[in-house]
Amino acid sequence: MKTPILIVGTYVQDLAFRCERHPALGESVLGTLVPAAGGKGFNQAVAAHRAGVPAGFVGAVGRDAFADNARAFCREAGLHARLVEKRGHATAAAAVLLDHAGQNCIVVALGAGARLRPGDIDAATVRAARVVVGQHETSPAVNAHLFRLARRAGVTTVLNPAPMRTDFTAAQLADVDVVTPNETEFAALVRALVHGQKKFSADKLASLAPAALHALCRRLGVPTVIVTLGARGVFVSQPAGHIFIRAHKVCVVDTTGAGDAFTGGLAAGLVKFSGDVAAAAHFGNVVAALAVTRAGAAPAMPTARAIARFRRQEPAAPPRRVVKI
Repeated sequence: MKTPILIVGTYVQDLAFRCERHPALGESVLGTLVPAAGGKGFNQAVAAHRAGVPAGFVGAVGRDAFADNARAFCREAGLHARLVEKRGHATAAAAVLLDHAGQNCIVVALGAGARLRPGDIDAATVRAARVVVGQHETSPAVNAHLFRLARRAGVTTVLNPAPMRTDFTAAQLADVDVVTPNETEFAALVRALVHGQKKFSADKLASLAPAALHALCRRLGVPTVIVTLGARGVFVSQPAGHIFIRAHKVCVVDTTGAGDAFTGGLAAGLVKFSGDVAAAAHFGNVVAALAVTRAGAAPAMPTARAIARFRRQEPAAPPRRVVKI
């Protein structure tokens, strides 16, 4: 498997329950069940691949119907995938609760996905890529191995630190070129890595001026920090400067996988635009905007044609201050 983008992560069988509102503690509500393919790494690989850049995915599954679903989805999507079978463990699954506004809350059982090992990653596949992506659904050991191989080969490394792990350490960022946290993940990174910020929160982040946010980003020790801010947009920080990209106004159906859509789109953009971070972030922003207009996670990722059509309607972008990787 040789592809410009390699994403190592988890395939998760999503079991999405649509309801008028999220139930209160101890309450039952009626809803409808919509099963779909998901998992952070898998969503990102599908997003990048559908955006027009061949992507490869490496993850672990069990020997069960959910694994069969994963293989069928990959065949239909034309996605290059290595699904490592872990006997005695079930394929990862998630319960996704969606309210009338498309907002979600999720519980994930990683199962076989958490059993992926460094030895499951082929070094030649990493060296053949231009961008590799990891997340926190795989173990720190897997990410460290992936990023170490990539750094030695001069391949751009992207970490989506979701979900934020309790065993996270600064050492896990040693070989990371780009980190893409959302608001809560960024707050957790700041609390863990920035001296004197043990009480920093997502609410505090929302009140920061761009210059102050940029200053915090620079203290994380990663060359490029991209913070996804939900309905507000995307903040990009590099040593040379920072930019803010506003979110697109769309009709939201389902926010599940929005962050994955952005990260997958960003990876595709880094290849499409030869490492131009600003152009890649704008591209990822469009991918995320289109993804939330459809139900599901991986199935909702937009095609290259839909992305191109949407981008033709965009106003001209302002001058960029962010440099290439």
